[in-house]
Amino acid sequence: MSELLNRYIVGIDLGTTNSAVAFVDTESEKRVISDYPVMQVVSPGEAARRDLLPSFHYESAQGEFAAGALDLPWSSTHESTATGVFARNHGARVPGRLIVSAKSWLSHSGVDRTAPLLPWHAVEGVEKISPVEVTARYLHHIRQAWNHEHPGDLLQNQDIIITVPASFDEIARELTVEAAIKAGLTNVILLEEPQAAFYSWINTNETDWLNSVTAGQKILICDIGGGTTDFTLIEVRSESGSVRFHRVAVGDHLILGGDNQDLALAYHVEKKLLEGKQLTPGQFTSLVRSCQFAKEKLLSENAPSEITLNIAGAGTSLIGSSLQVKLSKDEAEQVLVEGFFPFVDLGEKPHLRQSGFQEFGLPYASDAAVTRYLGSFIFSHRQKLDAGDEKSAIRPDVVLFNGGVFSSTLIRKRILDALQNWFATSYHAWAPAVLSNERPELAVSRGAAYFGMVRRGQGVRISAGLARSYYIGVEVPKDDHLSLVALCLAPAGLQEGEKVDLSGHTFSLLIRQPVEFPIYVSSIRTTDSSGEVVEIDPLQMHSLPPIRTVLRSGKSMEAGCVDVVLHARLTETGTLDLWCTEKEGNRSWKLQFDVRSATRTDIAAHEGEGEAAGVLDTDTVTECLNVIINTFRTDSKRCVDPLYLVKMLEQISGIERSAWPPSFLRSVWETVLDNESGRHVDIQYESRWLNLLGFSLRPGYGMAIDDWRVKQTWQMYRLGVVHNRNQSCRAEWWILWRRIAGGLTYGQQNTLAQGLRKSLRVRFGKKKIQGKKNGSKAGDERYGVHELSEIWRLMASLEHLDTALKEELGEIALSLINRNDSLADAAVWALGRLAARVPMYGPLNKLVSIDCAALWLGELMSRGKPGSNLFFSIMQIGRFTADRYRDLSNELREKTVGYLRDNDAPAHLVLLVEKGGSLDAEEMNTAFGETLPRGLRMVAS
Repeated sequence: MSELLNRYIVGIDLGTTNSAVAFVDTESEKRVISDYPVMQVVSPGEAARRDLLPSFHYESAQGEFAAGALDLPWSSTHESTATGVFARNHGARVPGRLIVSAKSWLSHSGVDRTAPLLPWHAVEGVEKISPVEVTARYLHHIRQAWNHEHPGDLLQNQDIIITVPASFDEIARELTVEAAIKAGLTNVILLEEPQAAFYSWINTNETDWLNSVTAGQKILICDIGGGTTDFTLIEVRSESGSVRFHRVAVGDHLILGGDNQDLALAYHVEKKLLEGKQLTPGQFTSLVRSCQFAKEKLLSENAPSEITLNIAGAGTSLIGSSLQVKLSKDEAEQVLVEGFFPFVDLGEKPHLRQSGFQEFGLPYASDAAVTRYLGSFIFSHRQKLDAGDEKSAIRPDVVLFNGGVFSSTLIRKRILDALQNWFATSYHAWAPAVLSNERPELAVSRGAAYFGMVRRGQGVRISAGLARSYYIGVEVPKDDHLSLVALCLAPAGLQEGEKVDLSGHTFSLLIRQPVEFPIYVSSIRTTDSSGEVVEIDPLQMHSLPPIRTVLRSGKSMEAGCVDVVLHARLTETGTLDLWCTEKEGNRSWKLQFDVRSATRTDIAAHEGEGEAAGVLDTDTVTECLNVIINTFRTDSKRCVDPLYLVKMLEQISGIERSAWPPSFLRSVWETVLDNESGRHVDIQYESRWLNLLGFSLRPGYGMAIDDWRVKQTWQMYRLGVVHNRNQSCRAEWWILWRRIAGGLTYGQQNTLAQGLRKSLRVRFGKKKIQGKKNGSKAGDERYGVHELSEIWRLMASLEHLDTALKEELGEIALSLINRNDSLADAAVWALGRLAARVPMYGPLNKLVSIDCAALWLGELMSRGKPGSNLFFSIMQIGRFTADRYRDLSNELREKTVGYLRDNDAPAHLVLLVEKGGSLDAEEMNTAFGETLPRGLRMVAS
């Protein structure tokens, strides 16, 4: 292979806190692994080469530094951003311009990892970039530094090994490769970090490693860095007279590491210092960075008995003045050792509760106890034949520590003590052997470089294969119904490029209609074999984004089914391809994982809540659908008045439309869309058609393949309203999009908004408002009050819109709240939705600023007309979340609580502002704008 002719093998560890690079010169006789010091800015105007590249990215403010102060030797233009030492140190003082924990964000499946999210709490004017882009910038910086010093051997022409957490899912791995390509690095191989650390140990002990391990032993690799915790088990086997290493288990992905410790210490200091009050967001972010340094000092060898933390002031109040607090070694150990590494029972399950660290946007592990996750990991991989016996768990014989957290002797000792508590007895004094790792901050990059040598046939390879078992959901007859079970598609241990033949089972495959293939993964059931059918156990397996598609065949559009057999293949990139091959023919359909729905928040992973709400019997559904067809016929056989259509459907189904189950609603949607030509008949027909189309698809997600349904519906947007001169039809048009807004992508929402933004500016801009009496008309008369009200409700429902546009819309809406018509009510409702502290479905990084929300809230309380609509909007804006980056000030919330109580607002609304909580069903409907289908609920962030 041509790639093996490259001179250098380069290992890159993209750490959450620090990155490192190591390399091997293959033209050197000794082929020694060397650390590569990456050039970076250390202070304005100064650059230096350092072994570690802090994984921090900083964007400077205009005029903050003299021109050229952040330039590096290869800069062709003046730099305005910095990566590394200076970004970390200076960024701690200006946190709103600093990006941290990029790797954790890259693994965050709850956000669009390709969207501009970071810095999470950015100050105004900072360019936000995506987690993929941040990762690409780190790699680009490394590439530029390398190429500056190796102009004859450019980095993009070398063998590059980039490490990732073992628990990274397939999506995060693909995005890492994408970031490398954006950085100009195309010849890239990924390697799991725990394996890299073990490879580093093999390399360090290449002459005597056989003396440290023996066949039959289990090696536990504990890798805890700044952002993630990884557990890996490697088994030592004797094969053909030689010792071989086999990776047999990998733990689940945990965003739990040094960053969590820093946050915990910061919360402790804040509570100690202010006795229940909160620091400002800027002060707290700076405190977190200070606690990072405090942690390293107080958990180190020969640590001082205490240190003093200084917190910069932010005003004239107590919290605003400069503060100092002493932090003792005993306090740090209590928070960081006892809090994160307590003694627990083997097999004790992690606590399932919301992490207390919600303010920084990441889905931190629900339980801070690393030892609880470790014990659960070891216990879950106990031998299958004696699974009920606790002592049958895989007892690790050898331990390798890696990651910055294990720089502390105290924490390493606590893990060893925990293992002894689990496996040692009064009859058998036992302790695991510990493999040396003198430079854990460099071990991963060094191991990656060594792996590059292994790929060339030099060194000892770890046999990895697939770390987890993958399953596909299939229906099987059970009693008098079909039951969903899991078919093992790709068993743990499957090697890259290996195929799986599942021809022992025959399946009936639906074609030419929307279908969903549920996919499950388990890191626990590692002994299931391909083709084995098992019950779906949510405690042992969890769902991945399903494969959603329509399988086409020929020109026919008629739905049908064919008998098929399945074949699967694990590709070299770690993804699964699945073929459905016709049993009595030559047709075949290839399926792949739905990467889209895992990398974007606008396509939610399906949870089956809609289906759980029940279904109508087939005869009733068929009768209802026939009524719809006969309503929207375009020939002389049309026999149903659209004004009475819904009432007829209610009579046939025996259920009021507000209680129609989602499964029935989606059948209605399909039939309505198929009869689109019926809306051309006249105004009444189009008005009813638009109304029923949106009603049957609301809120745009919650049922299998709703994203496909929304996509099909969006094709109507370019067609527009047929009877465009009629305000009633146009109002139903806007209601349609408002009802399914939760399923629209950012691009679709932006298209809707930009088309209306100009009209709202013209109609209600400040120049139009000045001199006009309340309730008077102004400017463009194209829209009536009813239609304008629906437009405002639509615009406020588009939660993916950029913050700047939301704030602009809110300023216009404020000018309307004192009108004497229904538009005032719509404006008040819109303000509550635009400034809500808890979005219905949108991402937290798209919320309007605290200052903006506070201003609007004050205006509503001083100018709004008391009533249920106003009270609800006030609650939306003032609602308590326990997130200082979202919540309004305590003083303003207290004032809001007083206002609501003085005006006899509902007690639950008062409670939501005072203490927080969840909306009840009626409140959820108010926030959405109408009733939601039973079984579907909006997911609040």
